[in-house]
Amino acid sequence: MNLQLSASESAFQQEVRQFFECDYPQHILEKVRRGDRLSREDHCVSQAALQSKQWLGIAWPKAHGGPGWTEIQRYIFESELERIGAPNIIPMAVIYVGPIIVEFGSAEQQQRWLPDILSSKSMWAQGYSEPESGSDLASLGMRADRDGDEYILNGNKVWTTLGHWADWIFCLVRTSKGERKQEGISFVCVDMRSEGIEVHPIITMNGAWELNRISFENVRVPVANRIGEEGQGWYYANVLLSTERLSYAHIGRKKADLAKLRKLASGVSGDRAEKLIDDPLFAAQLAALEIELAALEVSVLRALVGELAPAAVSSLKIQCTECAQRITELFMLLSARHGLAFPDMNLPNWQQALLSTPSYGSLSADAYLFERAQTIYGGTSEIQRTIIWKSLSR
Repeated sequence: MNLQLSASESAFQQEVRQFFECDYPQHILEKVRRGDRLSREDHCVSQAALQSKQWLGIAWPKAHGGPGWTEIQRYIFESELERIGAPNIIPMAVIYVGPIIVEFGSAEQQQRWLPDILSSKSMWAQGYSEPESGSDLASLGMRADRDGDEYILNGNKVWTTLGHWADWIFCLVRTSKGERKQEGISFVCVDMRSEGIEVHPIITMNGAWELNRISFENVRVPVANRIGEEGQGWYYANVLLSTERLSYAHIGRKKADLAKLRKLASGVSGDRAEKLIDDPLFAAQLAALEIELAALEVSVLRALVGELAPAAVSSLKIQCTECAQRITELFMLLSARHGLAFPDMNLPNWQQALLSTPSYGSLSADAYLFERAQTIYGGTSEIQRTIIWKSLSR
């Protein structure tokens, strides 16, 4: 395939690069570089800056407030965002449920929810996994019993990213039982202010509060909040998941990380006198990752232009997430003993604890711990391999 940008695509790349270098909020970039945990307000400021160019709804058509980009334009935009070090768009509203509302939602639902997403007035959470239904999502048991014009929801959702920030949550719920466990599942949007909803924090091993368990006890939700037909939620969920799994590629971020690794290794000494880049084993590992990433980029571009089957997208999800983990492992090797300096990054003055150590040490440890989850969320690597096997065995 032709990997050269056209003249118009090159011009678009320069426009995006100029925006991030000159017009994007620089204090957000500084926070990211320092390793500060961003607040909801920080993300709202970031998203508002993107929307000032009508660049927030990256996969949305113009008719619904998106930029109407081609897949290559979206790829260029995300690559430039990650190259400069800006935070990725929080995906739950913009990348996950937004396109589902655009494609399957009613006109009233589109008018009700889409403008608030683009203005960052509302944030969304994803209610898929349950305590007893993680990778086997189709076995979910959260009930939605019909009572006139309402559903009554009872059950739990878990691993709910940023659920404590959310104004709305889109949930897969069981409205009936069929012969197959995938039948009788519906896609329902719930106001997080509803009576009977409680958020239970889950603190991850890197000390961050991003995950939650959300409990629903007799929560009443209008039937009008259901997306599409009752019992067809599994279909809508799979449309969403195919987008979600490819969203983990983050090729631009990986490129930036490897460039940073090479730069640090060229000026950082370990226990020995020479630079770490002169160590044959380290240099070989770094070069292997750079080669792997170049091959991954070609595969991602093929997927974006529709040349890969769903099983191949599952393969990409495995490769991209495992590559991300290997990059953090190399950062830890670079950090050596400095990676042990891991203070509470939730504190406003946590950097003071690192005055005698290089800052990349604690940031490397934070990234290493966080990225352990990449091969779990969005469908574990084992689930992805099962999808690939079923495709091959047909």
